[in-house]
Amino acid sequence: MATYRGLLKRFPNSDKLWFELGLAAAKELEFDQADQAFQRTAELSPTDISLRVLLGQQYHLLRRMDRARACFEQAVLIDPASVHARLSLADWYEREHRLDDAWTCLEACGARHPDDAQVRCSMALLRQRRQQLPEAERILRELITKGSGDINVKYSSRHQLAVVLDESGQHAEALQWLAEAKSILRQSANVGKLEQSYDQADRRRRQLLADLTPDMIRRWQTEADKGPYSNVRRAFLGGHPRSGTTLLEQILGTHPEVAAFDEPVAFSQEILEQLAPLENAQTLTANGLNLLAESRRNNFRQRYLKNLGRELPGGNADGRILLDKNPSLTAAIHLWLRIFPKVRILIALRDPRDVVISCYFQNLKLNAANANFLTLDRTVKHYADLMDVWLRLRELGGFEWIETRYEDIVNGLETEGRRVTEFLGLSWSPPQADFHESARKKLVFAPNYNEVVQPVYRSAMGRWRKYEAALAPFQQRLAPYCRAFGYE
Repeated sequence: MATYRGLLKRFPNSDKLWFELGLAAAKELEFDQADQAFQRTAELSPTDISLRVLLGQQYHLLRRMDRARACFEQAVLIDPASVHARLSLADWYEREHRLDDAWTCLEACGARHPDDAQVRCSMALLRQRRQQLPEAERILRELITKGSGDINVKYSSRHQLAVVLDESGQHAEALQWLAEAKSILRQSANVGKLEQSYDQADRRRRQLLADLTPDMIRRWQTEADKGPYSNVRRAFLGGHPRSGTTLLEQILGTHPEVAAFDEPVAFSQEILEQLAPLENAQTLTANGLNLLAESRRNNFRQRYLKNLGRELPGGNADGRILLDKNPSLTAAIHLWLRIFPKVRILIALRDPRDVVISCYFQNLKLNAANANFLTLDRTVKHYADLMDVWLRLRELGGFEWIETRYEDIVNGLETEGRRVTEFLGLSWSPPQADFHESARKKLVFAPNYNEVVQPVYRSAMGRWRKYEAALAPFQQRLAPYCRAFGYE
């Protein structure tokens, strides 16, 4: 940051330098400085649409939603004919559940660019969101028939068609299009390398967990945080993706004494990224965790809480319980227990077969973990890998935890919601039953953002039976987890 400030004294009108200063400030958790730098960037580039969209994306990461929306709206004002600007704004409106505004934005874009494949793809998505499934299907089939040189359009049109057909009850054809979409997506990255990286990390983690003992966990509890943040109450909500974590987070987050965080980046950025480099691999052993100095653990806590603070007014939780919901971090529960020994662990469960099918249908950005969802075989492996972490920690014990099943919430929202709320040391608050009303008023970051704005519904239970033939080769591998979590 000092280097950028020095450069800006020499080149004060460089929008690129101001933008990069903003990135550096965000990395250093100086969010107000990042905001000021991004505002200066915008002032210096009043007609640059691409940069305005990029600023909107950065404000999204900063979780300053009003500023993000304003950037996308300004991009459209700069050039109403810009497909890039219109699609960015329409996507933002759709994420905010403003479907009418999104459609108006897309209609204006479609009138100028009637044959643009990306615009047509976005229109099909909105048709699906509005439950206009025949219209969405027609648009997508036309796109596929016409063909496109854009790999994103080729993938997205087929994936969306699979989702539409699934919702329409055409399950066999849905699987066919989904497999074709994933085959195309594999061409966009070195998937073999991603899988290799994932498998190496899984092997290291399994060895670490095998070396942990109940005595180690108990000793960590005696070394509880005694620093300046020791009075902050924390909870981690995990489980496998698509197990109902977002639903539970919305229910708990409606409680006035809970500050719920929807898949924040704080733990990954401030703890995982500091511990994970191979040159520091000795830390990622059971003995290495035991020897982790208190001063370093305090530094992790301080930066983690400061990172979370970007989402709190004034950066202050005002005594509320901090609930960090992030199913992917279930793989790091042992690190949670080492850095935050008094953290309460909530694990969301769902029928493993429903989880596998739901994950297979997800449209996620490729990384080492999500690359597993390109095939059913790897999806099952990912489920087993992640839940083995939890089963091992559950076996070791020595900390506060609770399991809650998606099906129990669906069949008895208040009963199960009350049980989990009381685990946090709180009493049930009546507004929690209307969690979906609160969800409509905010931007949800989880992939199933469009589902949690609805009241609890039962149609997702037993979804796997529609794909029973495709799951047949994997039933034996999933059977131990069905038994462990109480499913037939």
